[in-house]
Amino acid sequence: MSRGTDTLTIGWLYPDLMNIYGDRGNVLTLYQRARWRGLTVDVLELGKGETRGMERVDLFFFGGGQDREQGLVYEDLVEHKAELLARAIAGGAAVLAVCGGYQLLGHYYQTAEGERYPGVGLLDVITEAGDRRCIGDVVVEANPALGLDPPTLVGFENHSGRTFLGEGVQPLGSVRWGSGNNGADGTEGAVAGNLFGTYLHGSLLPKNPHLADLVIARALGRGLEPLDDQLELAAHRRILERESQRR
Repeated sequence: MSRGTDTLTIGWLYPDLMNIYGDRGNVLTLYQRARWRGLTVDVLELGKGETRGMERVDLFFFGGGQDREQGLVYEDLVEHKAELLARAIAGGAAVLAVCGGYQLLGHYYQTAEGERYPGVGLLDVITEAGDRRCIGDVVVEANPALGLDPPTLVGFENHSGRTFLGEGVQPLGSVRWGSGNNGADGTEGAVAGNLFGTYLHGSLLPKNPHLADLVIARALGRGLEPLDDQLELAAHRRILERESQRR
């Protein structure tokens, strides 16, 4: 890991299989916002069977995928990467996991037929199949403990899984509009130390630069100099205004 240096190493898990609904934009945002601050940024693409360099990753990104793609990466994740991920998280690495990646980091996913697939258990959540898909724009009031400014997050969700948080995690935020984790308890996403999970796609970070900076700061173990985010936050506000008018 490169904590305390001027280098940020991003580990992109399964970029070929877990990359839908604009998830690539999250990696580009993390990369560019670090570069704007004068950091040297390395991006490691960690596909199936690839583990080289994982020990020096500061920030892992794990995107979403269809059920077939999740099945393809599951065995590889368990066999080759879970132990290295756990070791990196214990050493202070940050993780941002979206939708399918979020689910795979939990304890298990249970299908509508009752079949249970164990996860890697790095995040204290469980996921069960729902009877309908949760699709549409989402507005979230961020967890106050994160200190985000503005205190809102915007994105797009498209999932049939219902995720429930265990005692070891806090929600990323509470749903103002949308379904969030499960459509029942009003929560969206999960936070445990430097590990962040969410259902927000579309892509998440270009419209939420304050969350991108939080993840980068956690990965580096230090604060960041502010950037001029007028354009990004204008897009953020337009989404808030649009959703407010629709309700």
